Amino acid sequence: MKKYVVYTRVSTKGQGDSGLGLEAQDRDIDIFLANFSEAPFEVIGRFCDVQSGGDNDRPEFLLALEMVRKTGAELLVSKLDRLSRKVSFIAQLMDDTKVRLRVAQMPTADKFQLHIYAALAEQERDFISARTKAALAAAKDRHEMKRREDPNYTKQIGGLRDKTMKRNAAIQAKAATEAAKLMKIIGPLKAAGQSLSAISSILNETGQPTSRGGRWTAKQVSRVLARAE
Repeated sequence: MKKYVVYTRVSTKGQGDSGLGLEAQDRDIDIFLANFSEAPFEVIGRFCDVQSGGDNDRPEFLLALEMVRKTGAELLVSKLDRLSRKVSFIAQLMDDTKVRLRVAQMPTADKFQLHIYAALAEQERDFISARTKAALAAAKDRHEMKRREDPNYTKQIGGLRDKTMKRNAAIQAKAATEAAKLMKIIGPLKAAGQSLSAISSILNETGQPTSRGGRWTAKQVSRVLARAE
């Protein structure tokens, strides 16, 4: 019988308390088990950390690894970045002869493909980080130039920044609340294998409006799923 040890992870306590991130991971894992796993199978352990993926010493992860090595079960995660955000860590893990890794969202991927995906994901994150630093530096230069030209500029921009932050926080809170409600409908449909287009059609047919009162599209459904994750 095929055996699995399931590992999930969220980065913040807020994500852990809300359950949204964990629900998405559990949904992916359930889809994998129902559609891609050998049968019969057994999940012999489930472990979850609320910790950054950059930390290697995660207590629940270490317990999951210990069980995998002792039992010969496969370590099952929903996405590769739930395991780690470091390609070196993932490569070292895949070199462990007592550990076999399965990724729910990449059900047929072999070790080579997983390694390449991890390397590309890390490269993308490095580029995004560099781009963000460059944008912040440019914004700082513009701020300094305007401050020299107008002594009142710093005070003005500070007030605007506070208002903008409060408005953005309110928008994000509203979006998160709406996403949580919608996932009660969208989550089961997605887990049942319905496409994004099919889910949008069902939402429209049942009279479920979007946040702006419009009709659903596949792209809008995708955004709700991404926000829930």
